[in-house]
Amino acid sequence: MYGVVTRNAEEVDWSDFDVGFYEVKDVTGRAAEPLSEAVNMISCFGDNAGVSSDPDLVAVDADGRPATREQPYFDWSHVCPTHERYREGLLEIVSDCAAENGDVRLDDVGFPREGYCRCERCERGFAESDYNDRKEWRAAEITEFVANAADRIPDRTYLTLYPDPYPGHLYDRAGIDVESLAAHVDEFVVPLYDTEYATTYWLETIAKGFESLLDPLSTPFSVELYAVDVDVDDLIRATEVASTYGENVYFGYDASNAAAAIRRKEADDRPGVTHQPEGEPSP
Repeated sequence: MYGVVTRNAEEVDWSDFDVGFYEVKDVTGRAAEPLSEAVNMISCFGDNAGVSSDPDLVAVDADGRPATREQPYFDWSHVCPTHERYREGLLEIVSDCAAENGDVRLDDVGFPREGYCRCERCERGFAESDYNDRKEWRAAEITEFVANAADRIPDRTYLTLYPDPYPGHLYDRAGIDVESLAAHVDEFVVPLYDTEYATTYWLETIAKGFESLLDPLSTPFSVELYAVDVDVDDLIRATEVASTYGENVYFGYDASNAAAAIRRKEADDRPGVTHQPEGEPSP
């Protein structure tokens, strides 16, 4: 099955795609009304505008450094996942999306990196919890949020995973306990983005890693590819690799290029028909 991730409402209905993911809230903080014909997609704790307007939202490390796009390694600003008022707002968005379409995708879920968050709220929450290990406490916070969101989603719950299948990395980095989350998630989505896909060995390596990680949990995962300005032949090769390991293949942010790759690939996959002149024997 093929799908598209888009900010353009009209693209979710294109016949080339079996499913359309529509960004209702993205990492810039841009918001849109959910669509009934799309799987509405929510960037949960990535929010440039939210952090800019309310610095109390931002996750910080032990030295007080904020997880903003001005800092090294961050492409956008990250809200602290324990901020109760913000979480309540996210759950309201989930409910609004689920009212339009029973399938919802949760994106950018988790703590921003190792060492985050050490704000006063997190320090107090961990101290008052029953956990002695901060990593366990972080994972419990994320699992609780996903469970609460999934309770509001009547049909399929999708969850995006950071593309690192190495044992322990998702847990240490973001507080993502995939085994616990699998009880609340119907499909994981792994974005494996490149601007060229000139080589695909790394794509196969990471996809195979997620197959090994997630297969024992019986929770399917799909691979999301970047489609913007990627050569169609290279995108087709990447699609072939992704479809070998992922349940489905989704394409990000260039529906036209993705549709062209799908059509070309499907044409190439059809058995050829040789037409012989009348009366001439077949070779």
